Amino acid sequence: MRHIEIHKTNRIGLLRAAVLGANDGIVSTASLILGVAAAGADSTAVLIAGGAGLVAGAMSMAAGEYVSVSSQADTEQADLAKESRELAEAPLQEQLELAAIYVKRGLDPALASQVATQLMRHDALGAHARDELGISAVSTPRPLGSAFLSASTFTVGAALPLVVVWLVPASLLMWAVPASSLLFLSLLGSIAAKAGDAPVLKAAFRVTFWGGLAMALTAGVGSLFGVVA
Repeated sequence: MRHIEIHKTNRIGLLRAAVLGANDGIVSTASLILGVAAAGADSTAVLIAGGAGLVAGAMSMAAGEYVSVSSQADTEQADLAKESRELAEAPLQEQLELAAIYVKRGLDPALASQVATQLMRHDALGAHARDELGISAVSTPRPLGSAFLSASTFTVGAALPLVVVWLVPASLLMWAVPASSLLFLSLLGSIAAKAGDAPVLKAAFRVTFWGGLAMALTAGVGSLFGVVA
């Protein structure tokens, strides 16, 4: 019977972008809402500020993710181009270099040389990209996909505290927003951990702790400006 293994590493790039976007959406929007509310603004002003934060944050996430992932892609392409030139100019030296990598990983020199020879014949650039540079199809950057996913998940995350503002009376915002946001963050951390087969409690605690700290600091700043005003 054929043994089939399913691993999670092929989804780690998209999972990272999704979790980062949703987490930032919840934390930044909830923090902004608390800061504005703590300064004494009414519900309408809080909603306007939160809505503006949602739009600005989603665009910022998309642009930042696109630039970051594009830079990674550019670097990888430059490395592959350099490796391609080296393979064309000194194939024997590159084969010895590949064999040395396999020796360091535990193969005996003779077997390492045989493996390097066969892999070079099959796909020299692919072998060096994978085993020398650490570039594989799993980790291939996807700028547009990552940007869209980050912006979308940020929007969903940011919308959650805004819904709470819309439903809850202004007098309860300072309690309802942080409590619901911490719940959302805990659920987000748990879902992300479950999707990646990581420890659920550890992930949930991590996102709720830092999210709670961000909201507390922002509320403190808002209270300070409210008192000064």
